[in-house]
Amino acid sequence: MTRTAFVFSGLGPYRVGMAESLLAHRPGLAATYFRAADDLLGIPLTRLCREGPAHHFADPAVAHPAAFVTGLAALEVLRAEGVRPDIVAGHGLGEYTALVAAGVLEWPDALVLVRLHAELVATAGDRVPGAMAAVEGLDAATVAQLCAESTAAGRLVELACENGPGHTVVSGKTAGVDRLARAAEAAGATRTARLPVGGPFHSSLLGTCVAEFTEALVETEFHDPKVPVVSSVTARPVTSAGRAVVALRDQLTAPVRWTDTVRRLLALGTRRFVEAGPGPVLDGSIRRLAPGADVQVTGTVPGLRLALEAAAPAAIPV
Repeated sequence: MTRTAFVFSGLGPYRVGMAESLLAHRPGLAATYFRAADDLLGIPLTRLCREGPAHHFADPAVAHPAAFVTGLAALEVLRAEGVRPDIVAGHGLGEYTALVAAGVLEWPDALVLVRLHAELVATAGDRVPGAMAAVEGLDAATVAQLCAESTAAGRLVELACENGPGHTVVSGKTAGVDRLARAAEAAGATRTARLPVGGPFHSSLLGTCVAEFTEALVETEFHDPKVPVVSSVTARPVTSAGRAVVALRDQLTAPVRWTDTVRRLLALGTRRFVEAGPGPVLDGSIRRLAPGADVQVTGTVPGLRLALEAAAPAAIPV
């Protein structure tokens, strides 16, 4: 049996108007999620998403809730058209949307956690300036060795994401990330690029945030999954509310194991992937890891139409 996985991106294409196609198709989503998020967060998220200015997306406390709510909007459109996932997963912060899709978290609770996560990372970044960078053309083992050499030289940098063959992300102190980029290019990397993010996500530099974030997690109501969900921290199924709490806690300092997560989804019978969110982020890595899989992206109405046709031929056409 072919299983359909809904996958959600975390760090992604933050841009003004990133949800406009979905909102134009289903205007009621603006009130259901975006304006409700305005009230929950106390910021004009709807206006910033639709009108900008763009520089606000440099702030994780704006960018991450915006991406999360856009993912919710895509999820709601798919559900309204009769498309349901057999299994879900999220890359990094996309795991919050995946847990909502699996019935583990209520979306307002997840939104509050996403904002707190962003604020804690920004605070940590103020104390110890950090950065992230993408590295292409080197295998993960080589990048990990270069990270270890930089850290041993006093410039901490760590492997933060394994996104597929030849595609990794590093995170750490700014000086360490810069040193790693130079070393990677000398080792044969085809490309290195600093990422426009607000801190050293998925690194040990965020260890100072763990206690406060864990307290917030414990105070939040979690449920056992109603739909199977695979964690990108462990690349294993989350089988209970308690394991979901641990996965979100560990996500602060642990790398994203996206390569293993996709392989786990394939091992569980997934042959169709629907990326629900603001735009194409994960589709490339999935296509590289699963060349024969059907991969659809829902960030635009045309993409949504193709996803519906592939996942539910009898669904109402967009």
